[in-house]
Formats: sequence, C-alpha cells, structure tokens
Amino acid sequence: MTEQGGTANLPDQQQAALRRRSVSGKVRQVRERLTSHTGTNPAFDRDLILAYARNQTGIALVVPLLAIIIAGMITVWVPWSESSVWLAGVLISNGILTYLCRRFELGRTHKLSAELWERRFFAAEFLNGVMWSTMAFLSVPTHETEPIIFMFAVLIVVLAMRTLTASNLPMASLAGTLPITAAIVLRFSMLGEPLYYAMAGLAAGAQVFFMIIARQFQSTVLAMFGLRKEKDALIGELEQATALSEEARRRAEEANLAKSRFLATMSHELRTPLNAILGFSEVLKDEILGKHSVPAYKEYSGDIHRSGQHLLELINEILDLSRIEAGRYALQEEAVSLPGTVQDCHHLAKLRADQRGITIEEVFEVDLPKIWVDERAVRQIVLNLLTNAVKFSPNGSKVTLTVGWTSGGGQYLSVKDSGPGIHEDEIPTVLQTFGRGSVAIKNADEGTGLGLPIVMKLIELHGGRFDFRSKLREGTEAIVIFPRERVMKALPPLDDEKPVLRPRRRSAA
Repeated sequence: MTEQGGTANLPDQQQAALRRRSVSGKVRQVRERLTSHTGTNPAFDRDLILAYARNQTGIALVVPLLAIIIAGMITVWVPWSESSVWLAGVLISNGILTYLCRRFELGRTHKLSAELWERRFFAAEFLNGVMWSTMAFLSVPTHETEPIIFMFAVLIVVLAMRTLTASNLPMASLAGTLPITAAIVLRFSMLGEPLYYAMAGLAAGAQVFFMIIARQFQSTVLAMFGLRKEKDALIGELEQATALSEEARRRAEEANLAKSRFLATMSHELRTPLNAILGFSEVLKDEILGKHSVPAYKEYSGDIHRSGQHLLELINEILDLSRIEAGRYALQEEAVSLPGTVQDCHHLAKLRADQRGITIEEVFEVDLPKIWVDERAVRQIVLNLLTNAVKFSPNGSKVTLTVGWTSGGGQYLSVKDSGPGIHEDEIPTVLQTFGRGSVAIKNADEGTGLGLPIVMKLIELHGGRFDFRSKLREGTEAIVIFPRERVMKALPPLDDEKPVLRPRRRSAA
C-alpha cells in the first residue's frame, strides 16, 4: 500500500517508466532461471560450486587425519589388514575429491561448463560416501555392543560432516551421504534386534533432517549471493551516475566559464557603441545644436537617453559578475575607512531618497580603524544594498545604515529598510543570479537581479560573509561582514626624542 501510494503521486511518465523497469527485471530473472540447470541465477551456479570447492579444500587435512584416528581405534575389534584396506579406500576417494576441488578453485576450469563439474563432484562424493560406508561391513564382533555403537556414532558424525561441507550443492551432499545411510540401515537390519532396528530408523531420519538443513543452507547462500549481486549492481549504477554527473558538471562549468570569459572580454565592444548612443541622445535631448522642429523629438531622445543609461547599468553589472566568475576581477587593495565610504555612498543615493521622502539614518561607531579592501568594490557593495533599500521602501519611510564592530574583531555594514520584505522561501531565489522576488515582479520594479549576487561575490573575494534577513511586511536587513584580518591595527607612536648622530672617525691611512 505504501509503494502504491508513493507511485500514485508521480507523473504518468515516471509511473510508466517504473512499471517498465519492474516488468523488465522480472522477465530477466525468469529468463535467467530458465537458462540455469539448477533453477537459480546462472551467475550463481559457478559461485555455488566455488563455495563447495573451498569448503572441501578447507578440510583437506582434517578428513584424512580423522580417518587415520578412526582406523587406529577400530583395530581394537578389526584386524590391521582390514582396517588398512578401509583406510586406503577412504584416503584415495578423499584425495580424488580434494584434487578436483583444488583444480576448480585455482580457476583452471573456465572452459568447462558448471553442469559438467557438478557431475564430477557428484561422482566423487558418491565414491567418497561408498568408501566411508564400507565401515559398516567390517568384520566386527556382532555379539558385542561397543563396536556396533562406535561404528554407528562414527558414521553419523561423518554423515553430518559431509552434509555441512557439501550444503552448497544439496545433490552432491545427497550423493555423498546416501550410501552411508543405506549402509547403516542395511547392516543394522541384518542384525535382527529391536535396538538395531531403532538405530537404523534413527539413521534414516537423520538423513532426511540433514538434507533439509542442507537445503536451508543453500537458500541462505543464494540469498547472500543475491544481495551481493544487487550491491554490485547498485555500486555500478552509482559509479555510472557519478561519472555522468561529473561529466555534466564539468561541461556546465566549462560552458559557464566560457560565457563569463566571453562577457568579460566584450566590455569594450558593448560599451563603445552604447556610449555613442548616450552621447548623441544627450545632444538631441538638450537641443545643443538647435531646437527640434517637432517637440516630440525631444521627448523621444530623452527616452532613448534613459533607456541607454539603464542598459549601460545592466551591462556593467553583467560584466562585473562575469569578471568575478571568470577570476579576472583583481582587487586593488588599500586602506579604506568603511564609515567614510558608506557616507559618500549615502550622499550619492540621497537625491533619489529625497524625491520619495525616504530618510537615511546613519549609526556609526566612532574611532573605527581602516580596513584593507578594494575601495571600488566596497563602494559597489554599499551602493547596491542602499539602492535596493531605497527602491523597495515605501514613501516617507526610513533606511538605517549601521557600521560597527563584530564580536570576532571584524567590521560590519548593515542596511535595513522597512519595506514589504520577502518571504523566507524566496530568499534563496533572490540571492541567485537574475533572481527576483514576487514583490519585485508584482510591482514591476526595474532591476536585473544581479545586485545581491555581485555583493556576495565581492565580499567572498575579501574573505567576508554576507547575511540576508527578511520577513514579509517587516522589512529587510542586509549585513556585510569584513573579517578580522582586514582590520588594520594602529602602529605605536614614534618617540619625539631624535637620536643623536655622531660622526664616525676615520682611521689614518
């Protein structure tokens, strides 16, 4: 229900894509199972055989040692010759199985199919099981209980061991354990006593139980292989997606850098004709060469001049931002008084503020030392922030300019207005290149959406920080912070007493 509810909210195209992906995955799984002789994923057939081979080689020394110990113990009831023959058969069959497993594990079997190797292992397991089962027909005294119980215990232990080590191939496990179980049942049935009948039934039940356990082990191993395959596929998809993302990011960065370099080199080509338009339109607007025969021409030339000025401001902002992004904006650093620079920018914006009855209030801390910055960049920062504040402030309101110390020893500039403000969700949009808030779009205010991005880039070049805070119908505050490293420390005063200079005496030649 959760999955259906989640996909129901997706567009129709995405839902169709998810359905096609699910159907194709199911078809692929069914096709893989049909092409596998074991009914599992074909990629898992060789993995299962490899796990089986590793189990056998892991106990390659344990099984012969166990057989030697058992052969030595049964000599209490069986002659040495008979015990030696049984031990030789077990060692030979185990050696054949180990040799096949070692050969498969070393990777020398890529030319042979997995089905053929499974048949080889089935035959080797069956031979090994037959050799172990011959222990049930050794000439032990049947009138004594101890050798019979010992033989039964040994064969049950071997039965459990062969089941566990061959659990990755249940058919091979059955081929290796069924002769042992059949030998126990046949031998104990021949004894003709109720106790031995019960032991024969116990051996048969143990055979069924061990085969169920082998099946469960194989299911667990297959699930593990499936998870590993899904993990590898997911890692492959992630690597491919990461490579595609990196390639797309690299191309986007190259395109953006090429755009920035192009715009940064177009300064002269764009400004030269625009300056001609501004100059000639100003001549026509001011009627320097004579009055117009048609009065409307003067109005038209004034519109051309104002449009040209607006276009020039736009070009300047785009070129400034492009130079910064292209890394071609070199800071011309010098000692600058932040309050003095802010005050100069205040005078430049005062005319426009007075036309709308907006009061600009200054709140400066006294005796602020100078900061080591690019004065032109600082002026552009202050003018952009102050122009935005005046533009979006209602008539008769107040804009506050604050300059002071930060808690970390730096200096900050705050420009706060009482305008309509910006919704918190729109702040990231406003800070993006060409981003504008809904209030600016609704009021159709002139602007390109480059003022705040330029401020952010310029303050980043100085190693500072830009904070932008705004609430709807409560106003906006923009804070520019210059780091402590930019604040210049005052040098200690020089001593008024001048040192006495004494002439050096020249030694006689």
